[in-house]
Amino acid sequence: MSANKLKVLFVSSEAAPFAKTGGLADVCAALPAALREAGDDVRVFIPFYRMVKRLAPRARDVLPCLPIPVLERRENSSVLQLEHEGGIFYFLRNDKYYDREQLYGTPDGDYLDNAERFIYFCKAVLEAVKQLDFRPDVIHCHDWQTGLIPVYLKSVYRDSLFFHHSASMFTIHNLAYQGVFWHWDIHLTGLGWEYFVPNWIEFYGKINLMKAGILHADCVTTVSEQYAREIQSEEFGCGLEGVLRARVDDLYGILNGIDYRKFDPAHDPDIAQNYDAATLEKKSLNKKALQAYYRLSPAAAPLIGVVSRLVEQKGVDLLLEAADGLLEMGFQLAILGTGSAEYHRRLEELARRYPERVGLRLGYDAKLAQLIYAGSDFFLMPSRYEPCGLGQLMSLRYGTIPVVRYTGGLVDTVREFDPQTGSGTGFGFRDYSGKALLETARRALRVYKQKRLWRRLRCNAFDADFSWRRSAQKYRDLYYRIHRRKHGWRQPS
Repeated sequence: MSANKLKVLFVSSEAAPFAKTGGLADVCAALPAALREAGDDVRVFIPFYRMVKRLAPRARDVLPCLPIPVLERRENSSVLQLEHEGGIFYFLRNDKYYDREQLYGTPDGDYLDNAERFIYFCKAVLEAVKQLDFRPDVIHCHDWQTGLIPVYLKSVYRDSLFFHHSASMFTIHNLAYQGVFWHWDIHLTGLGWEYFVPNWIEFYGKINLMKAGILHADCVTTVSEQYAREIQSEEFGCGLEGVLRARVDDLYGILNGIDYRKFDPAHDPDIAQNYDAATLEKKSLNKKALQAYYRLSPAAAPLIGVVSRLVEQKGVDLLLEAADGLLEMGFQLAILGTGSAEYHRRLEELARRYPERVGLRLGYDAKLAQLIYAGSDFFLMPSRYEPCGLGQLMSLRYGTIPVVRYTGGLVDTVREFDPQTGSGTGFGFRDYSGKALLETARRALRVYKQKRLWRRLRCNAFDADFSWRRSAQKYRDLYYRIHRRKHGWRQPS
């Protein structure tokens, strides 16, 4: 390690802008960029999916032949490299595994060979960096798809001189998705049956790749302080609460951030009218554009935006339960997302019943999402659980007021507005019920109708700072700590 910079390898199943299904991709693009600004050499490694082929046509082969053992055969891959916005991205190419329309599955379910695809990815990444001669001080792994890397570092590569100075960090973005597969997939790992035990990768008779990463990384992080506490409980631990409590001394919550240069209402090219805290009145032009897009009534009604995966975790059932009540209060709804077929059907029915008050777009549209952040008055996130959440951070950046259920990162990022003191940035509730959501909406509506309070609240939102600067420094401090603990190295003053 040089005196003034770290060498960090990010390993993830997705990273924006090349491959994205959710917030994981945003984090694995924005956090490395923030670390590079601090002077570190941070590189990102993801699979070369079909969508990456479309979005990274200038990527070049740097390892044309990378044979990796799978059972009794060898699967040959290659590694491509692309310099993007000052950073280096590596892509593992194996068309058999990754040349597919979606990253993890189809609407009918996960790909049946996901265990093989991502076990292979973990093996290939470690072999690739050896051949590329990039010796990371820290290998930062993200979610279950990379969970075997800390295991391999402590087993297959335990005596490797190349990785002797490499510490590992494992970040949990969503504990509910754990990479659990049947026990015979142990053969795909290349590990013997002696590793199929609870203190390695066994989990109730199956293998669990999330558990493997948690147990064997030098430290474990998750994406908010509140979620770090919650996942040690039976309610939120998804069966791994005991494992997490056992690692509590090495478990840290570090809040996600967003890229304030990318998400900036003063310069965003995808909204109808740019504005900032000093020109808040211009924000209303985005609301008019959003109403026009969804063919909503142009009336001066309070508009609630929703940009979300339409799944149970995100509280779509609460939205549907409370929808009639919200509309009776005078709210309009602008919804963008995709997910459960049942939620699609029920939301389409709601939009048919209220064509001038409910706008629905099923799918994902990045430009429309930006217009929703800019054009809405409120941004709704009634999540059942929420490790961190990025939508509320983006809405605050655009002066749009979050209405949330207080769970996980939503507790850490949205402060209840107090009309008496004028402090706070949004509104929230704790009971998971439509009734609690409606009561919170009424509080929000009372403030909306008082111009002085409403302007104060929106200015508070603009003043909130959830850029990556502070969180990136917390990660750097942890990188130094785990490297020092492992090798007795002293951080430079």
